[in-house]
This record gives sequence, C-alpha cells and structure tokens, in this order.
Amino acid sequence: MKEETPRRTRKHKSSRRSIGHYVAMILLTLVVLVAGYAVRIYSQTKTAVDKTYDPVSAKAATTSDITGKKPISILLMGTDTGEFGREYKGNTDTMIVVTINPKTKKTTMTSIPRDTLAQIVDGNGAAAQKINAAYNANGNEAAMKTVEKLLNIPINYYVTVNMAGLEKIVNAVGGIDVNVAFTWSDSYAGKYTFTKGPMHLNGAQALAYARMRHSDPQGDYGRQKRQREVITQIVKKLLSTKSLGNYSTLMDSLSSSMRTNLKFDDMVAIGEKYAACIKNVSQATLQGLGVYINDASYQVPTTKELQKVSDNIRTQLGLEKTTLDNYNTKQNAYNTANGFNWNDGYNPVYTLYSSDGTAAATSTYNDDGTTVTTTGGNTTGTTPGVGGPGY
Repeated sequence: MKEETPRRTRKHKSSRRSIGHYVAMILLTLVVLVAGYAVRIYSQTKTAVDKTYDPVSAKAATTSDITGKKPISILLMGTDTGEFGREYKGNTDTMIVVTINPKTKKTTMTSIPRDTLAQIVDGNGAAAQKINAAYNANGNEAAMKTVEKLLNIPINYYVTVNMAGLEKIVNAVGGIDVNVAFTWSDSYAGKYTFTKGPMHLNGAQALAYARMRHSDPQGDYGRQKRQREVITQIVKKLLSTKSLGNYSTLMDSLSSSMRTNLKFDDMVAIGEKYAACIKNVSQATLQGLGVYINDASYQVPTTKELQKVSDNIRTQLGLEKTTLDNYNTKQNAYNTANGFNWNDGYNPVYTLYSSDGTAAATSTYNDDGTTVTTTGGNTTGTTPGVGGPGY
C-alpha cells in the first residue's frame, strides 16, 4: 500500500533507554508461526509460551474463538523498557493493529504513531494524552480499550514485547534481508552504515536499522515502514526455514521478552488455520498532522483519516462500516469551528475543548507514571514522548 508523505513535524531529542523498542515487535512472527515448530519440539515450545500468558480481565482468550473461519485482530505493542517486572512500566512506543482474514487470505498491519492524540481509557476516567501512555496508565487492557475507542474496532488479542531479545530472534533465524531506501549511518550506535539497496542484516544490525528516525526524511513514519519491513522479512524467513539452529535461544528470548493473552493452543491454532494469510501482508499507517498541544508535540489525524482507517480495519474484520463519533472527531470539529487550519504543515496549535466547547483541563503522565494535571490548556508537567523516548 502506498503511503502519503506526512507533513513536517518537530523532531524530538533522543533517549538511550528507548533503543530497540520499535523492532521488538518482530516477535509477532514467532507468535503467529509457532505451530510449525511446536509440532517438532512441542514440550520446549509450550513451556516457553506458557510463561508469556497474561490475560486481561475482559479479554481472556479461548481456543474456540480461533476457528480459522472468521477474522481476528491482534494489537501488537513494543515497550520502551528492557524487561518486564521493572518498577518503571514504560510506554508502548510501537502500536500495530494486525487483522487476519481467512476468507480473503490477507493480513493487514496498521501502525498507530506513538504521539497520536487519544482519549486514554484506563478505568480511572478518560484523559486526553498521547496514545503510547495508555499502557503506562493501566497496562495492556487500557491500551486495547484506547485503540478500540479511537478507531471503533474490536481488539481480540494483544502481544506486548519489550526491547530485550531482538538480536537473539533475528540471529536465530539466520538474519533477514531488507531493501534500504537510502544510505545512512547509525550515529548513535556508532558502527553501522546502511547502503541503499538490498542488505542482509544480523540481529544487531536489524536493531539499528529499525530504531533510527532522525536521519529519515519521513521521521517516525519512515521508522514505522522499516519496522513493518523487518516484521515482514522475519515472517518470510520463518516460512522458508525448515529448521532453527538456535531454537533454544529463540525460546528463551520469547519467554522473557513477551506477554500476551494468547495461550499456547491459540498460537498453534493461528499457525495451523491462518498460515496462508501471513503470506499476503498489506501495510498502512494512521497519518496525523503534527501539532502543538500545551506546548507538546502531537500527531492529530483528521476525521477523514480516522474514518478511512476505521473503515479499512472493520472491512478486514468482516464488520459493517460505521460513522466515527468519539473524542477525536469531536475535538476536530471544535477546532475546525474555531478556525484551525488543517492545511498548515508547520506544527500549528491545536486546542483541547470540554464538552461545552470551552478550553479543557487535561491530564498528562510523567515518564515515571505519575499524573500531572494541566488547566485551561497550559501544561505544567512533562508529557511522555516529548523530548524522548524515541531515538
């Protein structure tokens, strides 16, 4: 799918702790294809996968839901932390809605930029924030509900992966082949140069390849494309690989780096009944306009863009299209009525309004998870993702 070049947005400073959070989502491929290896090494695979199971209160998975006859949706999330169990929960700076449709034999991957304005649904109200803060607010369930509300779509399952283990995953499949769009050097890692054209990458190179955004003319949107390319290439490699020489390493990384509400049998069912869909992958991104809200930079999708993405995902899930009517569409309407210029590509100021049309008080989250209240549209605290993370 051809993607439009986004409007210019402000570049943020880097944060070393975010290294690798985007490409960690590569572990998706192991989830949807685990059946192929589970048959051969059943006990080892099941033991590793069982350690990753973490249900959410309203979304407990059941094998009966994965019949191979109806579409399913999975929210993929990559956190900006190195391991689970840390005091600092982190943000999900990678968010991809994956739909798998057995009738069309098609998989779609729709990226949601981390800075997208959204109403965070965390069980304690519904604060306006960057969508990557939903996980920090109340874990996987809050992230799922926030995406559901933003796009009016059902999310059946989630997979959350931290940055640890990426190199092991890529190395375990013998590396991946990518097509570098332009020549650039990894100035942060300080040792990798990527030359325009085909390249074979090992784990460390793949990590550097998918994390860079400052040298990309499309910024974060360019990084999202490379992220999806890495995932796609891992899928192809797994489909064409008859054995994994480093299978134990792969399983160890899986059990320590991933959490999901998919049980082992669910993964096996996906691998067996939806495998044909994985060979036909379509990619897209929710495009936003770069704006300032309370002196922080956000991505705000137009109502037309939100509707288009909602329609596409609902169609892939076999659902009727419905007109979006949510927090984002209402805020867009208020801003339009008050003269907001949607054609301004130079980070215009976007105002948040209360239900009565007056400037709203909002809540934001610090990087340590504490809440900062802002009043009348003027920020008094730090918003996650602003000035980092996101090398």
